[in-house]
Amino acid sequence: MASTSHVRWEGTVAEGKGHIETGTGTVDADYTAAGRFGDGGGTNPEELMAASHAACFSMALTLILENGGHKPESVDTDAKVYLKKDGEGFTIHKIDLATVGTVPGIDEAAFVEAAETAKAVCPVSKALAGVGEITLEAKLAG
Repeated sequence: MASTSHVRWEGTVAEGKGHIETGTGTVDADYTAAGRFGDGGGTNPEELMAASHAACFSMALTLILENGGHKPESVDTDAKVYLKKDGEGFTIHKIDLATVGTVPGIDEAAFVEAAETAKAVCPVSKALAGVGEITLEAKLAG
């Protein structure tokens, strides 16, 4: 299995712009340096990374819960990706994941344990192993 995207960038970093399209066509978005470092329009790589990580984690958590006999009604996950100046360039140094599940018949401790496992086995988490810190806050709704 392989997923694809195409990106085109035009112009300088400061004044230019780019366009991102995924192979499925579900993401079709502009991006700029201003959108990455300020108040400009469009998306940015870190926002897309946050979305990717939250989506992958949520699916992994749902599968783990299902395999444990608990069918979730919902899993809501927020991800925050931190970018900082690092010498000549920038680095992603931290990602915060926060998830809230509505899962009948499970207690908080079992949900948190499932979430920790999901964080460890999610393919995007594995790909981001070089990030200095990935935090997780997990709780049941209500």
